[in-house]
Amino acid sequence: MKKIIILLAVLVSTITFAQNKNEKASLEVDGVCLMCKNRIEKACFGTKGVKSAIWDVKTHELKLIYDARKTNLKTIQNSVVAVGHDTKGLKASDEAYASVHPCCKYRDEDVKDDHKGESGHKK
Repeated sequence: MKKIIILLAVLVSTITFAQNKNEKASLEVDGVCLMCKNRIEKACFGTKGVKSAIWDVKTHELKLIYDARKTNLKTIQNSVVAVGHDTKGLKASDEAYASVHPCCKYRDEDVKDDHKGESGHKK
């Protein structure tokens, strides 16, 4: 009887552990508007295993939920920088940055100033 109880306890803990596949993380990602938001979130969802990606225009925080068995934070960051947005840990290539819309040039102080006080915009 003891062996059965121990076996059941091990089985339940293994099943519980196996279900804990979702990871939560947040990243700082540069951008200035709703077009940036759409581009950043689309890049994340294009990464296999990403379940939720929400980027905040004001705080620049990207909140993620992803399946750690299918992807990792570094892979998601690489997807974001590939579409032209810098993260705190990685910088987009000049080619990728050049591909963003002119109003999304977050490295340009004039563009950033144009977006101050906005919650984002669409074109």
